Amino acid sequence: MRALSIAATGMSAQQTNVEVIANNVANINTTGFKRSRAEFADLLYQTDRPAGTVARDDDTIIPEGNTVGLGVRTVAIRNLSMQGPLASTSNRYDLALNGRGYFQVQGENNEILYTRDGAFNRNSSGQLITLDGNLVIPNITVPTTATNITVNANGQVYALFGTTGTQQLLGQLSIANFANETGLAPLGGNLFQETEASGSPVIGSPGDAGYATIQQGYLEGSNVDPVKEITELITAQRAYEMNSKVISAADDMYNVITKDIR
Repeated sequence: MRALSIAATGMSAQQTNVEVIANNVANINTTGFKRSRAEFADLLYQTDRPAGTVARDDDTIIPEGNTVGLGVRTVAIRNLSMQGPLASTSNRYDLALNGRGYFQVQGENNEILYTRDGAFNRNSSGQLITLDGNLVIPNITVPTTATNITVNANGQVYALFGTTGTQQLLGQLSIANFANETGLAPLGGNLFQETEASGSPVIGSPGDAGYATIQQGYLEGSNVDPVKEITELITAQRAYEMNSKVISAADDMYNVITKDIR
């Protein structure tokens, strides 16, 4: 019976859906996390008689065909890059992006990676780094003699020196945009990598047209909505149960057939 295999594809699809929802809920407090959504498409159809077939010798055309769908499949896990809420931390090294774009950081193999997590700090040399120790690009070094650090909305980093508060420009942060940011490959650790699907990064300064501004002393929270996730979880659970009932019904029908044959 085709119903068995069709319902099995439905159960597999809903299992994937629940796994995506579980990952969203698990990262509800992850800085800069973007929720994901499973996308599905129907499988090929088995056609016994296509629409438009000539029915009789008088060239009468059949208005509707006889096709049966063979189930569903997962076509993508889409990252939804809507802006997350900004939360004040009062930490001068915490930077939040308000708008489109990604911070650039240096990976373990000196490759450039991308993140929305602006929870930065300094290493022993005074260089600006992520909490996992990745250097921020462009490299910003904060001298130990600096008494205060200021990062404005356009990404310019200033330091104050001495008792008189002499201000000095330390550098300019830049951010990257992508033609298709949902095509970025997630690596874990709040890091993403460029792919052919995402396109090459377009580097710009914060505050430029189409680029985010920087909020010092803030972090961007996850854009996961708990109420929405619970609603979608219930929907996925009910869909899974319905597909399992289809399998049970098809199995009962198959047993009836085999008993009659005996």
